[in-house]
Amino acid sequence: MIIIMETGARSEQTQRVIDFLENNGFKVRYNIGEVHTVIDALGDKTTITPGRIAAFDGVKEVKLIREPFRLASRDRKNEDTVIEFENGVKIGGNNKPVVIAGPCSVEDSYDALLEVANAVKESGGQFLRGGAFKPRTSPYDFQGYEEKALKYLKNASEATGLLTVSEIMDATELPLMMDYIDVLQIGARNMQNFKLLKAVGQCNKPVILKRGLASTIREFLLAAEHIMYNGNNKVILCERGIRSFDSDFTRNVMDIASIPVIRKYSHLPIIVDPSHGTGQRYLIEPMAKAGLVVGASGVMIEVHNDPENALSDGKQSLPIPMFKDVMGRLNKFMENIENM
Repeated sequence: MIIIMETGARSEQTQRVIDFLENNGFKVRYNIGEVHTVIDALGDKTTITPGRIAAFDGVKEVKLIREPFRLASRDRKNEDTVIEFENGVKIGGNNKPVVIAGPCSVEDSYDALLEVANAVKESGGQFLRGGAFKPRTSPYDFQGYEEKALKYLKNASEATGLLTVSEIMDATELPLMMDYIDVLQIGARNMQNFKLLKAVGQCNKPVILKRGLASTIREFLLAAEHIMYNGNNKVILCERGIRSFDSDFTRNVMDIASIPVIRKYSHLPIIVDPSHGTGQRYLIEPMAKAGLVVGASGVMIEVHNDPENALSDGKQSLPIPMFKDVMGRLNKFMENIENM
C-alpha cells in the first residue's frame, strides 16, 4: 500500500507510521518530497486495514496497489474458475454459456412448474430456477410457498434432469435448502448480508451471488470474497442491473460493462439476468445477447406459463411460446460466438 502524509507532517508522525508498519511485518520504503512524504509498504494487508493507517495523525491518504478481494482476484489465480456439476454441466472458462430459466416464484401448481421445466429442457437449458422464499419490497406481496415450492423444484428436477436454483434469504434456511437445491442463490437485497455469506461459505454448494441494487463492482467482488474466505470457492457472479434515476423505461440499468471488467480483475464466472436487469420482456433477448458478446458465462431468464396471472414479476417473464422462440435464436447466437 501507499501512504501519503499530509503537507507539513512532522517527522515523528511519519516515524510512528513506519514503526507501526514494520512491527506488523511490512517492508517499508519512503521518500521525503518537497510537498509530501510518501511511504511504500509491502506486506500482508489482512493484518492491517487501510482504516487503521488512516487514523494516524499526519496521514493524508492510503492507497491500495492490489485490490482487497484477494481470493477472487486474478492476482491470486490467473486461470478462469470452472464450476462442474455431477451431470457434466460446466460454468465458466471457455465452456458454452449455460441457460438458467424458470418462474420468479414457484406457485401452488406442480403441473405449471413442470410445464415450464419441460420447456426449459426442450430449449436447451440446463437449470430450472424458481423462488421458494421471496424477499419482497412490500410485506403484502406474495412471500413464497417455502418447503412446498422446494419439493416441487426437486420433483421437476427428477422428471427433467435439470439442475435447480433457488434463493436463500436467511442462514436458518440452509439445512432445508441443502436437501432440495443444487445451486443456492443470494439475491441483490442480501448481497451484503454477511452472516448469510458466511453461512453459504461454509457449505459445499455452488452459489449464485447477485449484484446489489446500488453496489459498486468492488463491493460486489468483496461480497464474493466473504463466501470464499469461509471456504466455498464455487461462486458464480450475476449482473442483474443496478438502481438508477431513470425508471420510466427499464426497471434497472443493466451494467453490461461490469462483465468484461469483472473478467479482467476476477477469475470467477459471471452470468447475466436480463429479466431483472430490464424488467421488460422485449429487452430480455437483446440484453442477453449483449451480455454473451462481452463474455458472460450464462443467462438467467424468467419464464412463466401464464405471466398475466403470475404472483410475482409477470411483466418481465416470458410466456412459454415466446421463451422457446427466444431460445431458438439465443442457441444459434451462442454457436456463432463459439465460432468467432
